[in-house]
Amino acid sequence: MNNIMPIKALTAALLLTFGFTLTANAESVMKGTTEMTKQTVSDTLSARQQAIPIIAASMASSQMDKLNRSLNQGLDAGLTINETKEILVQLYAYTGFPRSLNALNELMKVVDTRKQHGIKDAQGNEPTLPAPTGDELRRVGTENQTKISGAPVQGPLFDFAPVINQFLQTHLFGDIFSRDNLDWQSRELATVGALAATPGVDAQLLSHTQASMRVGLTAAQLRQLAKVLHEHGESDAAVRAEKALQQALASK
Repeated sequence: MNNIMPIKALTAALLLTFGFTLTANAESVMKGTTEMTKQTVSDTLSARQQAIPIIAASMASSQMDKLNRSLNQGLDAGLTINETKEILVQLYAYTGFPRSLNALNELMKVVDTRKQHGIKDAQGNEPTLPAPTGDELRRVGTENQTKISGAPVQGPLFDFAPVINQFLQTHLFGDIFSRDNLDWQSRELATVGALAATPGVDAQLLSHTQASMRVGLTAAQLRQLAKVLHEHGESDAAVRAEKALQQALASK
């Protein structure tokens, strides 16, 4: 930026998914935070929560044997079938359709095998809210994007290619994040896990680490996320996750 604006008048943030600089007045950014995450604040991740980033990391790195094990562990820990499907569907936005489709196919195999062994996994809920459409889809998506990003999204990139922000607002934050069968904390745990396992996306990982804290996850929980990644053989991902957390804390 050529102009230096007073810190109190300007919030600098990284765009979720792409990690580019955003600027905005931070007043009222946190409105609705209690509405979007109604979970109790904790310093530890539940067994169910710990399973999510492992599933995501295995998917992002296309380690199908490890994904198979992590899917089983997630279902054993209390993830429903629909929650697990939702995680794998959402992550196509960060890892691509091929990995998402392959992971969903692996989940289908896991569920069938568990049925054959007499394991009855809970199906879980479908989204209860009707999908927004038209102008309402853009409005809801923009509202969700602002809450998660920490500020209204704008900047030179979106002047250069405004359609990319339209797609983010209507599809990622409108269509996907409006689906209420998976809470936002779980969605961010999945995204951080996937990005931590992906080399070269440090800016996006930092952005989502910051977003994780905006939706109610604590620094202690995110530190535990890095530890869990390490314990499951994702050493590089663990280092990236811990580095992003330290940067996020230092930027506060």
